[in-house]
Amino acid sequence: MKRIVSVSLGPSHSDYTFTTTFLGHEFEVRRAGTDWNIEKAEALLRQAQGKTDAIGIGMVRDHATVGTRRFTDRLTSRLERAASGVPVSTGARLRTFFDEWAIRHVQTEESGYFTNARVLFLSGMTNYRTASILSEYTKNLGFADPITLHGVPRVLRSFRSLETYATVVARLGLPTAARALGQDGPPTSAAKRRLLRKAMAWAHVLVGSWQDIEQYSAEELRRKVVITSSIPDDALARLGEKGVYVVIDRTPKLLDRVVGLNVLDAMILAALEKPSDEVLHDDYLHVLGDLDFAPRMLYPTGRYRRINRFAFVIHPLSTEYFKTVKPVEMLTRAAGKRGLSLVEKLMAHAPPFIYSHVTGIESPTGVEAEGWLITVGGTPKQLLAHSPEFTYRRLLAASRMAERLGAQIMGLGAFTKVVGDAGVTVAKRADIPITTGNSYSASAALWAGADAVRRLGLVPLSTSGKVRGKAMVVGATGAIGSACSRLLAQAVEEVHLVSIEMAKLLTLKESILKDTPDAILHLASRADEFLPQMDMVVTATSGAGKKILDIMKVKPGCVITDVARPLDLPPSEVAKRPDVLVIESGEILLPGEVRMGNIGLPKNVAYACLAETIVLALENRFETFTIGRNIEWQKVKEIYRLGLKHGMKLAAISGVKGVFSDEDIAEVRARAQAALVALTPSGDQARDR
Repeated sequence: MKRIVSVSLGPSHSDYTFTTTFLGHEFEVRRAGTDWNIEKAEALLRQAQGKTDAIGIGMVRDHATVGTRRFTDRLTSRLERAASGVPVSTGARLRTFFDEWAIRHVQTEESGYFTNARVLFLSGMTNYRTASILSEYTKNLGFADPITLHGVPRVLRSFRSLETYATVVARLGLPTAARALGQDGPPTSAAKRRLLRKAMAWAHVLVGSWQDIEQYSAEELRRKVVITSSIPDDALARLGEKGVYVVIDRTPKLLDRVVGLNVLDAMILAALEKPSDEVLHDDYLHVLGDLDFAPRMLYPTGRYRRINRFAFVIHPLSTEYFKTVKPVEMLTRAAGKRGLSLVEKLMAHAPPFIYSHVTGIESPTGVEAEGWLITVGGTPKQLLAHSPEFTYRRLLAASRMAERLGAQIMGLGAFTKVVGDAGVTVAKRADIPITTGNSYSASAALWAGADAVRRLGLVPLSTSGKVRGKAMVVGATGAIGSACSRLLAQAVEEVHLVSIEMAKLLTLKESILKDTPDAILHLASRADEFLPQMDMVVTATSGAGKKILDIMKVKPGCVITDVARPLDLPPSEVAKRPDVLVIESGEILLPGEVRMGNIGLPKNVAYACLAETIVLALENRFETFTIGRNIEWQKVKEIYRLGLKHGMKLAAISGVKGVFSDEDIAEVRARAQAALVALTPSGDQARDR
């Protein structure tokens, strides 16, 4: 039987002795804690020589390599010298491998887990390898070494600044550790503590030993991801009590109990039966290649938790917006009516800024999403008055801001998604995935229309739920219109497709019939001829103020879904037909208790383009999903399915005057029934409906 002793500077109350089988050998493993008594540790290490096959040294810092500089920890070297003559390990060699492997494994298996994450290292110098790997996935790195190691009230904000700091430390001969591992604790100076608290509030991920991290408060640790090593169950529970969401333990659990890397490495050295200086990387690869292991993803709160982050670009739809946002409203008030146009022009050139932090979105899967609404200052008038490149530059500035905030995907709202090539150029130039949200806009249009038809109850449904009536899509060859056409062909018995682009219309029909062979489709360049027969109408044009259809020709009880922006049917037109239900599609009810700035919708309700960005974030789909003017209808169906998975629901149907109540819909139904009776004196048509 091989014997392993681990001498730890840590507390003696965590001592253990056990036997196990590992790598084909029987082992007796004993831990001896010394309660940070260095002389006692040295004595135990000397006593272990000749009585053990290998020795581990625990709760000490590894010798660090930062850039091209090697830093030797004096305390660790002192203890290593006390154990000369027998294979000895602090676990550093295994840690070098496991640190990199754990980060890469989690990033792959958990789909972009660290992408753009804001990561704070309590000591970057002792976690340089981990920092170098994380720098491949995020630029948002912070290093608290000046505070935690040297009492300097500053946080380093880049990988390069860490290397520069390490050079200064080396030249000045400063220590790379103030005290033994687990004894540093939070800085005692109030000013330094405030600075570190601010840095921890900024961070999404904390990297450090669990012994150091657990000394911080719940206020500082709540909702964090912690990357550490060899955390025991009792420490994990304490972090859970402080609100830590996830602990990533870089040390895999290879034995029946959690042990430090110094113990595992000592066991490997004993099994290899070689002097430490003769053990090669290939020896480790041979040993580890035969083992089945993974980093431990631990959830101290008792359930799966993950927070993903998004950004969404908004802009003022009119100058009225400037009167509600500080400090712009002060400038607007000072300018008066005459100067309002000047304010509008100035704001179009203003850099992007954060309008609102969005929190409280929680999927039934346990994934949460938080994000930021970022405003670019141009009104539609100003965006259209400049070249597309003008808007592209502002959207790219917004994307850089989103990346710094930690967003993993960014959505474009309102006119920012239609300017120029509809997001294609921005997606190519940005370092963050882009989506316009048009796939979910199309899905929500049909969702709202179908729900409105059901609630009105004037059109019969088949046993399969298919509408036994007629529908029309005006603007059928457009981005959203073509997707709506495909979905309506599956949901309604007879569909009329209207567009002035005849070649595209014929191509669309051929494509729809390949997917839905039994669809009944009719093509037209104008809506007027068949408009009076329609039970449903979807308008999805880019008419920009032109009259698209004559609402006076629409059948009583018809449901019109207006998904065009700006709207195809202005309020003055809608008011002419109180017996017709005109809805503005696109509002989605978000899951959770959402806290978000006012966007002109009820609480927890978002426009579909914003909801698409949120759904993709919840699904860990950090990819360019919808861009350009052609929408893939498979994506329309996919985003609808993903929305349901994450708890998205259709919000209350709303029109030009706001949300339709049950009483409003009942009134439209009553007016429609009365109008149908008036059109058919015998009442036959009314009874058929």
